[in-house]
Amino acid sequence: MIAIIKYNAGNIRSVQNALDRLGYKSKVTDDIKEIQAADKVIFPGVGEAGSAMKYLKEHKLDICIKSLKQPVLAICLGLQLMCKYSEEGNTECLGIFDADVKAFPPDDIVPHMGWNNFTRIKGEIFNRIELENDVYFVHTYYATLSENTIAESNYIVPFSAAMKSGNFYATQFHPEKSAEVGEQILKNFLQL
Repeated sequence: MIAIIKYNAGNIRSVQNALDRLGYKSKVTDDIKEIQAADKVIFPGVGEAGSAMKYLKEHKLDICIKSLKQPVLAICLGLQLMCKYSEEGNTECLGIFDADVKAFPPDDIVPHMGWNNFTRIKGEIFNRIELENDVYFVHTYYATLSENTIAESNYIVPFSAAMKSGNFYATQFHPEKSAEVGEQILKNFLQL
């Protein structure tokens, strides 16, 4: 079973729909025992870092997530919450990735919304993916580049499009909204 973590953030249903299309059963839950027992865990999210971290802490999901041993995939806000710190709401995050989350420089073209490709990729979740493949982004904040960066994109500044640390994987883009390329990335994760 694939657990999709419920934590007061949006976009959960579109992730579940993408898994259904790929033929995988999933359950949306904030039950720690169900999350710990899952074969894979997905930590999606659209929302604001401060209130999301507050919910995680109140429900002890912050401790649960950091202790998981199975493959975990964070998406969008999920990636940002796995970093050390976010400028959004001056928020201390989970610290799984050694990177901070910053606001894009003031510009009339923020947020970064739409299709963009990669300037570099590596790792097993990018099997059969090319640099020129486009994926779908919607974000105003970005994770800085670090040793955990496994995909890089550029929008005003270079940023981490995907990150990895041990069994934790994360994408700033939305694979569930990225057509065939996103489906391939989800399949790569689900087949780990």
